[in-house]
Amino acid sequence: MEENVHEEIDVLKGMLDNWKKGFLAWASPEGDNDHVIEEFVEEVQLHIHPYVQRLIEANHLSEAEANEFMRYCLDQVEDLRVLLNEAQKDQTGKEA
Repeated sequence: MEENVHEEIDVLKGMLDNWKKGFLAWASPEGDNDHVIEEFVEEVQLHIHPYVQRLIEANHLSEAEANEFMRYCLDQVEDLRVLLNEAQKDQTGKEA
């Protein structure tokens, strides 16, 4: 992967981290945070996936590199799910 493309991927990873932090702030202490996960997935599908597809089409990313990055994106979704569950458990423990 070219250095400038590697830098672009790093920027996208930073963007995902920022989004994840923002969506974490949406956490409801009562649970039922599925809508938060759905919104995060939608952001990835609307903004990240098409960009990665264009990088493939322009031969800046190989299919394997793109798949690896998209796996990273899915890992971030799962990480958000875990963090939301932990936040709910922490809030429930405080109320008891």
